[in-house]
Amino acid sequence: MTPRRQRMLAVVVIFVGVSIAATLLLRALDMNTMYFFGPEEVLTGKAPLDKPFRLGGLVVNGSFKREPGSLEATFEVTDNVARVTVSYTGVLPDLFTEGQGMVANGRLREDGVFVAAEVLAKHDENYMSPEIAKMLDKKGHPGSPMDTLVEDPT
Repeated sequence: MTPRRQRMLAVVVIFVGVSIAATLLLRALDMNTMYFFGPEEVLTGKAPLDKPFRLGGLVVNGSFKREPGSLEATFEVTDNVARVTVSYTGVLPDLFTEGQGMVANGRLREDGVFVAAEVLAKHDENYMSPEIAKMLDKKGHPGSPMDTLVEDPT
């Protein structure tokens, strides 16, 4: 084999190796990426049926239901435009209450019910996740947390 063919073979092998590595990296990133959707986006079909994602919004007052002695809870989440029913089996965070913001990780069932694997609640009376605050601000929610945010002057 001539030196020129050896160099060309080396270039081809390096190119194939880098291509395989890039493909594996992109697939790993795609598998671990969890997108955030609001109830309106879920109901319009923008949320995936086959992948987990985050659902956020306000827990609708009066929608929380749990049978006594059961860990299975259902409630509705809204962005003041649409509502999505959430089903969760497990212990909810202590700060989880109706009328407050929450984010849940899980999957959407074919019947439109979001099955949560984890529910996250706000951590104090003034905090709301940035995703939910932006979503509610876009929907014109009165008293949106974005109304009270102060820009850093620096």
